[in-house]
Amino acid sequence: MAVFVCAICNISAFLLSAKPCCAYAHAKGPVARNERKISMKHIFTLATVLFVLPFFVASASAQDSYRVKSGDVLQVEVLEDPSINRQVLVTPDGRISLPLAGTVLASGRSVDQVQAEIAGKLAPNFAAPPTVFVSVNSVAAPDPATYSGTSTIDVYVLGEVANAGKVSVSSGTNILQLLAEIGGFSDFAATKRIQLRRKDKSGTEKVYNINYQDILAGQSSIGTTTLASGDVIIVPQRRLFE
Repeated sequence: MAVFVCAICNISAFLLSAKPCCAYAHAKGPVARNERKISMKHIFTLATVLFVLPFFVASASAQDSYRVKSGDVLQVEVLEDPSINRQVLVTPDGRISLPLAGTVLASGRSVDQVQAEIAGKLAPNFAAPPTVFVSVNSVAAPDPATYSGTSTIDVYVLGEVANAGKVSVSSGTNILQLLAEIGGFSDFAATKRIQLRRKDKSGTEKVYNINYQDILAGQSSIGTTTLASGDVIIVPQRRLFE
């Protein structure tokens, strides 16, 4: 924002101190031609800035006013350590988990507030305060309690479960309820490596890892994540000695 304001001030100052257009029109020689080129260049730049600025302000305002909620997917990027960069799902208890930062409360807070807490939790791991960027990649589906759409959705379950295939469940069903409905896992299920695959509005598939053992131990609440139409749950086969 400061860059745009500075640009407007500089260009405005130039235009106010510039010669009138009629002076350029009657002036002759290389200097006059150069002055006309510079004047037109600044006028074009000012027009471009004035056109873009409202969109920039609106975007920044929306980002500041939006409050993260459970089911949102956040994009987290750390300039100093790209290995931390990832998309994280806000779990039903309103939290996200990141390497080195641990658990961070996200629900009910602005993106800037989440970003600041992540930076604070990561700071002890870096020689200088890390540069952290957080944005909303996709927002949660409407609450089934207030949504007037279809009463059932289709989800798909693959792998080591009692009854694999397409399953029609009520809107609002969560992952644990789905697993109970299909009869649970087979004896060969790798319950620490379950995947939830979900497509966003652009059609890009996102993969979220689910550790069923952590859910049982009360260390994760991802099992209460509400399913969306088209979700795919994959339960891989257990490896040798796993």
